[in-house]
Amino acid sequence: MKKLLSVCGIAATLSCFAGCSPETVLDFEPNMVYSHGLELDSGYPMAPALRETEVAVRKFFGTPDEPALPDFIRNNAEYSKLVSLDNLHKAAGSPVEVGRGLYRQHCATCHGVTGNGRGETAALLDPYPRDYRLGRYKYKSTERGAKPLREDLAYSIKYGIAGTSMKVIPELTDADIDALVDYVIYLSWRGEFERSMLMEGNDVEFAVEGEEPELDEETGKPIAGEHLFAVGSPGFEEQLATAQEFATDIADAWLAAGDSIREVPEPEDIPVPASTAEVIAAADSDEPSPIKESIAKGKQIFASELSACGKCHGPEGYGDGPTIDYDDWTKDWTLRINIDPLDAAAQVPLVARGALPPRAIVPRDFREGLYRGGSSPEQLYRRIAAGIDGTPMPAASIAANDIWHLVNYVRSLAVPVDESAPDAGGTDVAGNP
Repeated sequence: MKKLLSVCGIAATLSCFAGCSPETVLDFEPNMVYSHGLELDSGYPMAPALRETEVAVRKFFGTPDEPALPDFIRNNAEYSKLVSLDNLHKAAGSPVEVGRGLYRQHCATCHGVTGNGRGETAALLDPYPRDYRLGRYKYKSTERGAKPLREDLAYSIKYGIAGTSMKVIPELTDADIDALVDYVIYLSWRGEFERSMLMEGNDVEFAVEGEEPELDEETGKPIAGEHLFAVGSPGFEEQLATAQEFATDIADAWLAAGDSIREVPEPEDIPVPASTAEVIAAADSDEPSPIKESIAKGKQIFASELSACGKCHGPEGYGDGPTIDYDDWTKDWTLRINIDPLDAAAQVPLVARGALPPRAIVPRDFREGLYRGGSSPEQLYRRIAAGIDGTPMPAASIAANDIWHLVNYVRSLAVPVDESAPDAGGTDVAGNP
């Protein structure tokens, strides 16, 4: 028989580990989509695990009005550097409170109070806002699979993400951005911890202590009961240690981001202009030039089987390749539990619990001159060299100089906008933040 899990027993005394306020206005929305997905995948009822997990997560991380961190995090010299409680207090809460509410004022409408990417406007936006709870971020300077640097998150907040609804917010100060970075890390930390606890609960039989669980006649699996573990029982100490391990493992991953930076080598005898306009001008010129030679080499690499760029971006880089795929946030609640992203009927129970209907990921059309992770040559190099986390775009298995040729080529495809035209839209393919 599997071990019994008692998160309620843990939660009863976690107030000694976390400094959350007993008076709150809001609660975070539980991850019912992930919980129900685990239930569909395993056949085990997840209601007890979801209920107990939410109690434990609240005691560890507090509420949207009073965010908290447990004592074993706050009292650790390294973990306490990850986020500032003062910054969390500043970003959390209601915007009507003086010195508070940055996140709800500027971010929650799209990303949701919980950071689940399901704010009031989320369903209307394309692409959907990021769900932080999976702990993955697309645009960063670290290797695929690693957490982003604080500077990566700050960049996205400060400059927005081109081609999306995430725009520049001019009134944010550097201190505001720093507070929001802390709060995004906090929401991601909290969300990953919640997922880990639910996964742990999925591997556990929920039964009354001292009794054999009642079995469902059809499935033969245990019917969930109530836990009677008390503080001080062997089960309590075991599960508290498990919860602490989940929280510290996530913290370790954030702290290790600086060790996973994708270095950008200098190009060898390849001109790589800082300005996209210079690349476009060279591509349009009738005169031969080193830049034009690099663009031609980049075009060959783009079309090659080794780079396989055209499978998604299309043979001309117009974003019209034959491959249809989805990002990891969609796959997490569809393909992971054998639900076809095209089967709307099968998705109903999960959409009813908060999942946003699947959309196929749209590869970049380079004619638009919009580069969501930043338009500098170094940023584009990293997108190609390390891939884009959470998407089907893998790390390129080609030489560094070939990547630099690709950087020149994809920038050469941008079509300059005539800003004098009535519907120009003001896009400047030559500009870098």
